Order: sequence, then C-alpha cells, then structure tokens
Amino acid sequence: MTTCGRGLRRALGASPRPTWRRALSDTRGRLKPEYDAVVVGAGHNGLVAAAYLQRFGVNTAVFERRHVIGGAAVTEEIIPGFKFSRASYLLSLLRPQIYSELELKKHGLRLHLRNPYSFTPMLEESAGGKVPRSLLLGTDMAENQKQIAQFSRKDAQAFPKYEAFMDRLALAIDPLLDSAPVDLEAFQRGSLLQRLKMLSTLKPLWQAGCILGAQLPRYHQVLTAPAAKVLDQWFESEPLKATLATDAVIGTMTDPYIPGSGYVLLHHVMGNLEGIRGAWGYVQGGMGALSDAIASSATAHGVSIFTKKTVAKVQVSSGGRVQGVVLQDGSEVRSKVVLSNASPQITFLKLTPQEWLPEEFVARITQLDTKSPVTKINVAVNRLPDFLAAPNTPRGQPLPHHQCSIHLNCEDTLLVHQAFEDALDGLPSKRPLIELCIPSSLDPTLAPPGCHVVSIFTQYTPYTLAGGKAWDEQQRNAYADRVFDCIEAYAPGFKGSVVGRDILTPPDLERVFGLPGGVSSYRTGGSRHSFPSLSLHLHSLTCPDVPTWLYLGPPHPALGRKRGQGQRPQQREDRDRVSCRQWGRREEM
Repeated sequence: MTTCGRGLRRALGASPRPTWRRALSDTRGRLKPEYDAVVVGAGHNGLVAAAYLQRFGVNTAVFERRHVIGGAAVTEEIIPGFKFSRASYLLSLLRPQIYSELELKKHGLRLHLRNPYSFTPMLEESAGGKVPRSLLLGTDMAENQKQIAQFSRKDAQAFPKYEAFMDRLALAIDPLLDSAPVDLEAFQRGSLLQRLKMLSTLKPLWQAGCILGAQLPRYHQVLTAPAAKVLDQWFESEPLKATLATDAVIGTMTDPYIPGSGYVLLHHVMGNLEGIRGAWGYVQGGMGALSDAIASSATAHGVSIFTKKTVAKVQVSSGGRVQGVVLQDGSEVRSKVVLSNASPQITFLKLTPQEWLPEEFVARITQLDTKSPVTKINVAVNRLPDFLAAPNTPRGQPLPHHQCSIHLNCEDTLLVHQAFEDALDGLPSKRPLIELCIPSSLDPTLAPPGCHVVSIFTQYTPYTLAGGKAWDEQQRNAYADRVFDCIEAYAPGFKGSVVGRDILTPPDLERVFGLPGGVSSYRTGGSRHSFPSLSLHLHSLTCPDVPTWLYLGPPHPALGRKRGQGQRPQQREDRDRVSCRQWGRREEM
C-alpha cells in the first residue's frame, strides 16, 4: 500500500496529458470539402474499414463524436494515474489477417496473452484452516484435469473430449466469419442466372458441413439449444458447468436455460491471437492502444480521422444517391459512399432520411431489442484482491490467478438463473454474476507502482428499473456496493483497497458510447441469435431499396464479448459499390 501511495503521488505530479491521450484527442488531417468515402464513427470496426478502403485507393475520412477514438475499445484515465479499458477489456476475436495486413504490431500493438485464463473461487466453510476450493483453467490440459477432479473425476476425463468437440466446431465456423452472408431471400426469388451466380456463396457453408460430417446434428444442437442442456450432456459438477456457462450468457439478457445460448460457448475457443487458437489477452496500454494501432495504420495510408465531429445526417439527392454527410456544426462533406459504424438505430432512424427507407424496414429497426443487462464497474485499488481460495504472497505480487477472468457467484448454474430472474422483475440481481479482470497484473503501465486497475463486468441490471424508474446516482452506488459486498466475501479487504470507481449502468453505456440500451449482444424474444440465423439477421439490415451508393452496416457485438474483431471491407465486382461488414461488440472484444 505504501508503494502504491508513492506511485500514485508520482502519477498525479506527472504531465496531465500523457502521450496516449494527446495522440487520440487531436484531429488527424485537415478537413476537406469532399472525400471518396466517409465513415461515421471511429470505433475499431470503422477504423478497420477506413484502413482497407484507403488501401484500395479510396480517399477516406472518419468522423467521431467523442474526444477519443475507438468506440467501446478505448483507454481512459478516469481516476488520476489509473488507465482503464473503460468498456471492452479483453482481446481475442481480432481476425488474424487484419493483424498482419494492417501491420498492427509495427504500429505499436503489444499483447499480453493469459495463461491460465479462468479462475472460479468457491465460497465454502473452511474447517481447520483449510483453504476453500477453486477451479483454475489454462492451456495445460493435464493441470486442467487435476483442477476439475477436485469436483468430479468423471468430468476431468470428459473435459479433453469436450474441448476437442468445441475446437472442431470452431474450426468449421471460423471461415464463415470472413464470408459474405448468404442472401436466402434473393436466392429464392432471383432469376435462374442469379441463383447460379450465387451458388459460390454457399461454398463456405458446404465446407463447414464437410468438416462437421456425421456429427452435424449434434453440433446443430450446440448452436440452437440452451447452454445448460449442452453442458449437462458432458458434465456433472456445477462449478465447471457454471464457469463454462458464463460464456453463454455474458452481455445478454438471457440465462443458460434459454434456447440459443449454447452457441456462445464457442467464445473461449473461437479466438486466435498471435497464431494461438483460443488465446485471450490484454492489450498493452489498454484497449485504446488497439484502436490507436489501427488508426496509425490507417493514417499511414492517408486516412483522415476527426474527433469531436458529430455527424448529424446523411445527405441523399433527389435522385436517390448519397451525396455525403452534414456535421453537427453545419459543415457539409461530400462523398459518394457512406459507411456507418454507429448502431442500426442511430444509423437508420436518426442519420438516414426516412423517405428513402421502406416503412417495413424502419419498423424492423425500431423493434430491435438491444437492451443490455450489463453494468461495468472500473475500479482503482491500492493492492491486489486477496482471495480466500488463493491467498496472496506476503509481498502482494501478482499470482497466476490474478491474470484470469475471475468468476464470482458461479458455484452453481442455478445462481446464474436466479440472478437473471431478479432482472426480469426490474430489479438488479441480488447476487450478480461477476466477471472480474485485473489487466495490470500483466501490464504494470496501467496503474502506479503497487496499485492496480480492476475491470468488473456484472449482470443482471435492467435498463429500466421496476415501476419505470430510471437509474440515479443513489441506485448506481447501491448496486456497486452490492457488487463490492459480493467480492468482499471471496476476497476480504477488497472494499478497503478501493481508491475510486466508475459505474456504467446500461443507460450510461448508451449515453457515453452511443450503444442503444447499453447493447452488449443482440437478442430476440429473450434469446441470443443462433449462428445460422445470425448472418441472415445481419443481411436483412441492409435495405435493398436504399440507393446503392449507401451502405450502412450495423456492428454485431455477439461475436466478441471483450475482444476486438474488426472485418475487412469487400470489393465486389462493381468497384463503385464498396461494402464493409462490421463485426464488433461490447463488452469484451
């Protein structure tokens, strides 16, 4: 604590505008009256799109309403001396080709891979000073089996088979992430010649089916069934099932017993960092450093990026062609192509002239349910949490479990279900589902010496409270106190270590980051979209009657919780029509 105090004083006496913040707050390039393409929003997806467009020879400008680029992938010094990944906080689904083609390592991206990656401490009555059990998972399968055997020897034997099963499904699905979604409606209604031309778009689906082979029905169940049903077929111990189930519900107003939650179990094996499948990591300097690396690559090729420049509307001519955008300050910027990194609601209901959108399409956008159950709490502490199940060393140095995603209130899948049930009644969960990460355990640049930053991802918190009440400061703090009480039960002394905190409820996430409802992952009818319907859902959001010069693609958080994905633009046969598929999320990236 003394070390942290000295480090904190040094940090407070340092330059008030460190390099990372100064670099992101300045306008990059001089505003011109016309560009070939305009990107609305400098989230990581918008930046990736701009970088590739410019590489294709399309002169591109990016306009961001905030003072900092990155969207939800930002680093902000909310508490002096402590740099937080304020929204997204983990990296995993960044497509490997983007990492290499945009030369992100050359542009400053540094990663800290995590091993082990998951820690679930138990709340158990200790007899005779016995340390409570915990579940620590990493890349060493033999050690994983040893950990699981504490709870079930049968599960320890089944776990390698489960991992191999999920790896095969991830291998089959991975190429689909780089393929244009199949337009089944056009396939059904198009001419014979059009259908023949579209057959090539079915190739990735065919290849995926070949990889899965005779086990396809079983894999289909993973994509459509409740996560609890899938996990019950493999395991019997609740701590293991509840830990794995967190990937099926995190960021979504659903629980493990709702159909469609199963496919997100793929999250812990879908990623690929530095050639390591399933790897998860922290970005050196916080998630904003990822956005800054992408922006650096983009500007190196000539992209112009402007912060504090809010786009007010997209201009469309009387002939139905996009002409550019109008900024909030009244400036007009001409452009034949506009891409939006904003949400579907903002893109189609606020920026796009409604007369160019069919009523049915507008109604579908209006009905999108993107209300998030997530409250993100960023915490500055003067020492590491000291868990009963894994006590700290006398000197308080980081231990392997400190680098993990730490799952609390996860002893039993039923606890997750009960937390969900509370929110259905408009109440914050009495015992919230908590995922706690300490990136400073691997990246000491984020906090003063001896101190740490803690990212707490919690649910379930309804967007609107019971009785139609809105969140206020008292309710925010009451909920954060409840979360801290839960952490205190697992790690006594945590509350006394807190230097400061930043509480972001769903309405706050909407206000700060422009995420309608605080969206973390889309859902329909109370369940997350299953993967087969996901592509159709995204494709249906590109309106066929909108002028062909206009492509406004919605981000999709469900493919990456705390991970930065991004996606390359595709140049179609008609080079004048440049489309950009945008995959991105909230929470983790």
